[in-house]
Amino acid sequence: MKTSAILTKDALEFFEKYLNNPSPTGHELEGQKIWMSYLEPYVDTFLTDTYGTAVAVINPEAPYKVVIEGHSDEISWYVNYITDDGLIYVIRNGGSDHQIAPSKWVQIHTDKGIVDGVFGWPAIHTRNRAKEEPPKLDNIFIDIGAKDKKEVEKMGVHVGCVITYPDTFKVINKDKFVCRAIDNRAGGFMIAQVARLLKENNIKLPFGLYITNSVQEEIGLRGAEMITERIRPNAAIITDVCHDTTTPMIEKKKEGHIEIGAGPVISYAPAIQHKLRDRIIQTANTNKIPFQRLAASRATGTDTDAFAYSNGGVASALISLPLRYMHTTVEMVHKDDVANVIRLIYETLLNIKEGETFSYFD
Repeated sequence: MKTSAILTKDALEFFEKYLNNPSPTGHELEGQKIWMSYLEPYVDTFLTDTYGTAVAVINPEAPYKVVIEGHSDEISWYVNYITDDGLIYVIRNGGSDHQIAPSKWVQIHTDKGIVDGVFGWPAIHTRNRAKEEPPKLDNIFIDIGAKDKKEVEKMGVHVGCVITYPDTFKVINKDKFVCRAIDNRAGGFMIAQVARLLKENNIKLPFGLYITNSVQEEIGLRGAEMITERIRPNAAIITDVCHDTTTPMIEKKKEGHIEIGAGPVISYAPAIQHKLRDRIIQTANTNKIPFQRLAASRATGTDTDAFAYSNGGVASALISLPLRYMHTTVEMVHKDDVANVIRLIYETLLNIKEGETFSYFD
């Protein structure tokens, strides 16, 4: 399949809409609605859980179950403290980076709607550059133009309101996608395209396929932990992002060599089931899909760990999308990598037979 057949105009319009919609951890519902609406023509049914994970299902009656999974949430902030002067201090909701905050626009989500604000920062003229204080969690603050705390509260802002960045999807140099929240709504997009291609190509799978968009990954894989107990799958292929290590200030001896444009990344780690991973590698080689390799010394740090270590052990593997500038508002991926992750998951599913245990003892 060519990239143009995978990343169609309609698919990219969905990707842009899905990325631009804010879906912070714990508040993923509106993004899940967009995702489910897109998938409706391509699947048989949906199941959801109490905390917002959404699963699109093909062949729901089949006893053998395979999961393909991404996570739907993005990092954000919480309002933590409002000063008498009407300034707002924050705490993290996920791995938000305090160093990129100064001068960024923000959106505070309230019961009255969105309140716009900015992360303020003192002008360079007013700072003692001999004793520069870097941005830290205890000195970054949001200004919403209010004169005092009472006006902040009148605007609907209170402790616990969630805060997101409004930065939207762009394409640069024709083949790079840039946006906040590519980690990991790209995953939700890619598994949705797998479902679309299965339908369009009239593929009849011999098993139940559970296309899973989990919540709350950014605060500890929580959504995946919950939904795997509900589905109880036989095998799971997870997709998330990983670091491009070719940009400055990244130590390749520690992080490995990974670059955008060089293909999907196949992981090696204790949680990765060897036979399933080898099936993915064999599929990549057979279909001439370029790929890279990445090692993790303990946990993968992705929802793979939640699936692998649940239900007595689920055969699990991880296919990652290389990404630059993770947990910033300018996360960047290569168009070809997105297409090739979709291809690799799709082709791997065609090589899984009903009843496979993937056990090392078989």
